[in-house]
Amino acid sequence: MRALTWHGKRDVRVDTVPDPEIVDPTDIIVRITSTGICGSDLHLYEVLGPYLDPGDILGHEPMGVVEAIGPEVTALSVGDRVVVPFNISCGTCWMCGQGLHSQCETTQVKSRGMGASLFGFSKLYGQVPGGQAELLRVPFGNTLPVKVPHGPPDQRFVYLSDVLPTAWQSVAYADVPRGGSVTVLGLGPIGDMAARIALHQGASQVIGVDLVPERLARARSRGVHTLDLNEHGKEVGEEIRRLTGGRGTDAVIEAVGMEAHGAPVTKAAQQFAGLLPDGLGEKMMGRAGVDSMTAFNTAVDAVRRGGTVSLIGVYGGAIDPVPMLTMFDKQIQLRMGQANVKRWVDDILPLLNDEDVLGVDDFATHTLPLEEGPQAYKTFQAKQDGMIKTVLTP
Repeated sequence: MRALTWHGKRDVRVDTVPDPEIVDPTDIIVRITSTGICGSDLHLYEVLGPYLDPGDILGHEPMGVVEAIGPEVTALSVGDRVVVPFNISCGTCWMCGQGLHSQCETTQVKSRGMGASLFGFSKLYGQVPGGQAELLRVPFGNTLPVKVPHGPPDQRFVYLSDVLPTAWQSVAYADVPRGGSVTVLGLGPIGDMAARIALHQGASQVIGVDLVPERLARARSRGVHTLDLNEHGKEVGEEIRRLTGGRGTDAVIEAVGMEAHGAPVTKAAQQFAGLLPDGLGEKMMGRAGVDSMTAFNTAVDAVRRGGTVSLIGVYGGAIDPVPMLTMFDKQIQLRMGQANVKRWVDDILPLLNDEDVLGVDDFATHTLPLEEGPQAYKTFQAKQDGMIKTVLTP
């Protein structure tokens, strides 16, 4: 089969690799029909090289049609259409029972002290072959895949793999009061969708912050009050307070994470770690890694006293400096973590109909064949060609 594989920093290729096979009796094989490129994939493309091996198959936002099933699979049949959640959860352990599928005790990467395994996302999360490929082996065929109806286009459902539940969780964790206000930092796919969900759920004021003109225009067209970081810079917190009677918003969703602009020293350190031999690079990232805290500090600044910061942007540092004095003094509540995909599916599925209240049908800015994946990564990383969300079709 053909698959998008990692070969080094900013070096991904489409290779011919062996087809996956059923290993466990509850496995299924899915023929992928659509698979997204996620902002988290750029962390692998740019920063997290020490945790990857050449030839690793990328991608964690797939959907397709069941091509084969193991002998103990009873919930699905060959020909069924399914979305594959990005976190690999058994659905039956204690953590899954609490709705914490990203902490699944069956697939936790205990050797590295990490949570549930993820498709296509490095040694830190199990080094499981990903879904930017023609075929994908999916474990837990009775409990993990999300069965969806045939008929509507893939883009009606493909975002159930990551974008929709991640954005939904960010809004749930933000705990925006009915009629309240929320700032969304970063209007990439997750931030953009989080803003849409917040408005759908009744927020009266959603402020979106970014510096990419296309992202700002797209959010503005959906009713978001946008702020251009190029214009407001370090004073963006002051502008948010001006818009909210001097208080700040009830909540801030931080959807940027370690890729925040404005920290050249941190960026240089991350790049240096990526150039070291694998063992040394892992040690530096795991023990002395530090992220850009620009977006996090902006969230702490912009939220009102007694408000909530919902952290959904990915961080990878081990010694990140956190402004504890300010957070304690402002009585800020902080929630964070990988999205628990299966926890939110039942809430989201009823919205994926012809009414399309969240605008999923035209959410992708680019739909490209898998063979154009390497160029798509390059374009997405450079924020060129108006690329906000790309779906590949194997």
